Amino acid sequence: MDTNWKELARTTSEASESGAMDFGQVVKTLMDAGFDGYDVDFRRSTRTAFLPDGRFLVLETSPVPHPVGERFEVDVVREAIREAQTKAPGYTYPGFCAKVVRAGCAGYHVSILGKRVLYYGRTGETHTEYFPGTGPAAAR
Repeated sequence: MDTNWKELARTTSEASESGAMDFGQVVKTLMDAGFDGYDVDFRRSTRTAFLPDGRFLVLETSPVPHPVGERFEVDVVREAIREAQTKAPGYTYPGFCAKVVRAGCAGYHVSILGKRVLYYGRTGETHTEYFPGTGPAAAR
């Protein structure tokens, strides 16, 4: 990898939190640099970026302002995802994080290779969101 992968992981994480890059831009940047994906853990306030050779980097993120909700409310998580995808008026990544955390989302795993994001709750409930234009619906 020609670029400084640690700096790239750090930069995309910070740009996501500040709003300088949206999800699609972050994923494209990391994909072009050869990353497999990344994890966001709301309870630990971390983002971990992964390379295919086993290297990884754990970064601190801004903590969410409240604990993870007890129940995983998948409809609220889906609504937050749609707001992000459509760039709804007033959308911010910190606002997205606060909304999904209140809805019981403890974190999410972005699989660049699998072209999907797996959102998970405290007791193992999950919601899989495929990248736009991919997944089972796109195969129909």
